[in-house]
Amino acid sequence: MSQKEDQHYIDAVINGDTRAFSVLVERYKHMVFTVAVKVLKNQEEAEEVAQDVFVKAYTALSTFKGDSKFSTWIYKIAYYRSLDYLKKQKRGMRTSSIDSGTEYHLSSMQNALDNLEINERKLAIKDAIDELPKDDAVVITLHYFEELSLKEIADIMNLEANTVKVRLFRSRKRLAELLKSKLEPEILGSYGRK
Repeated sequence: MSQKEDQHYIDAVINGDTRAFSVLVERYKHMVFTVAVKVLKNQEEAEEVAQDVFVKAYTALSTFKGDSKFSTWIYKIAYYRSLDYLKKQKRGMRTSSIDSGTEYHLSSMQNALDNLEINERKLAIKDAIDELPKDDAVVITLHYFEELSLKEIADIMNLEANTVKVRLFRSRKRLAELLKSKLEPEILGSYGRK
């Protein structure tokens, strides 16, 4: 959806057409839920937060200035509502060490991925992303699945674009490490069965 199309529905809601908001909800509900579930790691809590995000977006819609895309604005609300939910539940975000001396052999990981069926690959990647720290999962999801730019992700997470670039690099390394640890035993096991 283009920014102009979003703005049409935003203007309609502001001018009293409350039904126009349902179009925006329909367009962005999946990604709002995805952002929430990546942070919260719990589907029911993510559903609750996603509903709260759309209530917040609806009541604050008149404050949307159009400086960024509507998607960036609503994803930012989703990200911070999810963090607020964690604080309210007194759960902290899981962090991991950013220093790792391990070399990642992407070519061997690619060979391992090639030996899996497409559905198994998707499941392995999804499971690995779910095991990442919340910020890593959000950065990877927004960049690769939602195809947002580093600047858009920086706006959502209230960071500098260079910081997002570094986080994305480190997140990819962590993901590669997780995938390697998950896939190598499976591949070795399949060779033993032949």
